[in-house]
Amino acid sequence: MSIQLITFDLDDTLWDNRPVIEGAEAAMRDWLLEHTPALGTLPVEHLWAIRGEVLAAEPSLRHRLSELRRRTLRRALEGVGYSASDALDLAEGAFQAMLHARHRITFYPDTVPTLERLAMRYSLGVITNGNADVRRLGLADYFKFALCAEELGIGKPDPMPFLEALRRGGVSASQAVHIGDHPADDIEGARRAGLKAIWFNPQGKAWEGEQAPDAEIGSLQELPEVLTRWARWH
Repeated sequence: MSIQLITFDLDDTLWDNRPVIEGAEAAMRDWLLEHTPALGTLPVEHLWAIRGEVLAAEPSLRHRLSELRRRTLRRALEGVGYSASDALDLAEGAFQAMLHARHRITFYPDTVPTLERLAMRYSLGVITNGNADVRRLGLADYFKFALCAEELGIGKPDPMPFLEALRRGGVSASQAVHIGDHPADDIEGARRAGLKAIWFNPQGKAWEGEQAPDAEIGSLQELPEVLTRWARWH
């Protein structure tokens, strides 16, 4: 059957996420230094250690990155002497500073043109384990839905997000394809759920996963041609 639904990963698929995360972390640290110097002057490894403790106590938070960040900040703030209520307010302030910077994104040059082209022919969706919001990024008009692990309570490579995408898109697995950069979360996860999977691999890495992708692209502008080629085969 022909492809009707295309789902996308976000981070490192529609943009390079490394500078985004570095900027978000820096914005949070600057906010903490200004408003909570008792915590802000401590080395970043201090927060990493607390994050590990929070995650060890509640492993399901690995799919709820925003809540994990908030709880880490609250525990860290209480640990340097803030009351529970003050820690709650300050943690939210630091989190919002981080989240604002998290959405200062520079798309790959072909991201928006490719989405515009594909949205004219296919239904598009998002499946992400991160906490970027397509509405804040100005991309919402291209997508029929956006699924994030934070809201679902579970993330890729579990089949559930992919199956929910099929339900939202109103299609069968044979009519859907997922595009992402992560061999396990995106490619193997999609394949196990019955979807086709296209590996976004701009750096030309060698494939080291278990289930090979159905196709590989080095830039998003290659995607329409892959889909057109598949359509000719059916």
